[in-house]
Amino acid sequence: MFSRFTNIINALQALDKTYSNSEMVRKILRCLPRTWMPKVTAIEEAKNLNVLPLEDLLGSLMTHELSMQKKDDDEENEKKKKKIVALKSSQTKDSEDDDDELAFITRRFKNYLASKKKFGG
Repeated sequence: MFSRFTNIINALQALDKTYSNSEMVRKILRCLPRTWMPKVTAIEEAKNLNVLPLEDLLGSLMTHELSMQKKDDDEENEKKKKKIVALKSSQTKDSEDDDDELAFITRRFKNYLASKKKFGG
């Protein structure tokens, strides 16, 4: 994003349209997506945008982006770990217990369907 912004600014300078540093900082902050609004607000409140160098803004935004990516990666890894744990099964049950459970579930399902027919469902 920053390189595209720089290319546009340089092209505009070739056409004799120049922007001050504070205008460029404000334009970058304005164009950031909605997910960045807490960071934009923090920068606006904590720093004087009239004297904030464009490079400092870029460094701050890149640091925030890296921390967001790290957090997303950590959440993704946690989800993967949870999936692995959820897919583990124990082999201690006998097949007779499994058959009894299946028979019980089948009876309950048949009773459910029968009750639906009684009430016109």
